[in-house]
Amino acid sequence: MEFTAQQIAEMAGGRVEGNPGAVVNDFCKIEEGRQGAITFLSNPKYMHYLYETKASVVIINEDLQLEQPVEPTLIRVKNAYECVARLLQLYDSMKPKKSGIHPLAFIDPKATVGSDCYIGAFAVISEGAVIGDGCQIYAHTYIGEGVTVGQGCILYPHVTIYHGCKVGNRVILHAGSVIGADGFGFAPSADGYDKIPQIGIVTIEDDVEIGANTCVDRSTMGSTIVRKGVKLDNLVQIAHNTDIGSHTVMSAQVGVAGSTKVGQWCMFGGQVGISGHITIGDHVVLGAQSGAPSSLESNQTLIGTPPQEQMPFFRQLALIRKLPEMKKQISQLMKEIQELKKTNQTNE
Repeated sequence: MEFTAQQIAEMAGGRVEGNPGAVVNDFCKIEEGRQGAITFLSNPKYMHYLYETKASVVIINEDLQLEQPVEPTLIRVKNAYECVARLLQLYDSMKPKKSGIHPLAFIDPKATVGSDCYIGAFAVISEGAVIGDGCQIYAHTYIGEGVTVGQGCILYPHVTIYHGCKVGNRVILHAGSVIGADGFGFAPSADGYDKIPQIGIVTIEDDVEIGANTCVDRSTMGSTIVRKGVKLDNLVQIAHNTDIGSHTVMSAQVGVAGSTKVGQWCMFGGQVGISGHITIGDHVVLGAQSGAPSSLESNQTLIGTPPQEQMPFFRQLALIRKLPEMKKQISQLMKEIQELKKTNQTNE
């Protein structure tokens, strides 16, 4: 597929600077630019690549001031990053999709599969499962009894959805993700730990994307809920009976303990840990490796354990680096104080 700079500008609502007939047929990073490819610049740290890149077309913000002439054709838009995201979505939607049911797939006679679906080799769709129209279910995926999957979903290889769970429309589950395994529920007893049966389900609403090897546990009773538009990175753990608010995003290795409610539009960096039975408000941003042992109010940007505002946290880090030298100084001061005390006692 080939597009001219002018065609891309019209689709993106931007304007061309340079050759409107410049043709591109691929995407590339700006530092790896090559003829026939389109790239973008949104981070000022990469500004110098704009004057070096060999890409044919570069998408930039409309208010970017050039320091010198550039070789590629430019397309100015309001937000270069968002523009490229939309173009990549368009590009991806144009790729041919798989269709048909592989002869080695197993579909229970009491399961229902919608139209225009792809079912890969060794995929299993169990009794009572319902698969919506236009789904892509890749090899070795397991869909348990009574599971419902909405329309236009993509389930990559080795996805596992346990019995009774519900998946909405346009959901993407990446390889190895597990939806509906038992929550971590055990009662201490004289003989060890008695397992508490997890009789609930997991509900995943529309437009959710869940990364590779991420686990969302079924609830003890009721449902663990991942609400509309949530994006979970690889290796995230969502425990039983949690409720993840709409459009919240979590980076790799985030862990949310059981019975916790997370608000809407939150952002958690890598390895954030959330304690159980607490509430996180809306629009809460937690920096990487933060830990939340108690509830947090809405509209905060925090870091550390327990979480605090960024500037106090960074000041503390700066002081920690100085502690060895401060310890020496304090030891020296204590020594001098002791010597002064001895001198005063002698003079008395």
